[in-house]
Amino acid sequence: MILTAEVLENKFVRLEPFEPAIKGEVRAALDCDPEAWGGMVASAYGPHFDGWWAGALAAMSKGARIPFAVRSQASGALVGTTSLYEIRPEHRRCEIGSTFYRPEARGGPVNPACKRLLLGHAFIAGAVRIEIITDAMNPGSQAAIRKLGARDEGVLARHKVTWTGRVRDTAQFAVLDTDWPNVRQKLDERLAGFATD
Repeated sequence: MILTAEVLENKFVRLEPFEPAIKGEVRAALDCDPEAWGGMVASAYGPHFDGWWAGALAAMSKGARIPFAVRSQASGALVGTTSLYEIRPEHRRCEIGSTFYRPEARGGPVNPACKRLLLGHAFIAGAVRIEIITDAMNPGSQAAIRKLGARDEGVLARHKVTWTGRVRDTAQFAVLDTDWPNVRQKLDERLAGFATD
């Protein structure tokens, strides 16, 4: 499995790997909704942004993460971020996460469009397993992951410590290479529905 940092796009979103030229746009896109950041492992809100950005680039340079800025094709504005991370080529496995969308980008085509691109990119590269995890206290995120058709693998108790110091339980999901044809079809059907709205 060889994952490359390249632009991924479809009708709804353009995923742009982090680079210095878009740092200011990414900062502006993430500087909102502090309550949502409260449940995240790391915060990119306000004064936390520079450290978060540096950490993302450091992980990218080591090949452990590909952070993407999410640009709306409709408006041209950056509306959030997402990543392929915990990249483990020897196990042909990675995670999709570190995902944050501005409130106005939630509930529409942005999330399924991003997941379609990220899952497709990783499976084409040879992945056999892609994990998607979220805070066990975030039912909205879990519902969105289930809607993708991901396998619900249960809850990992006391799994991570958030940036606020809270020890969180993590709800874990996965999409396997054997699941991908069905998951891909469902995502394509959902996105086709948005295209006709």
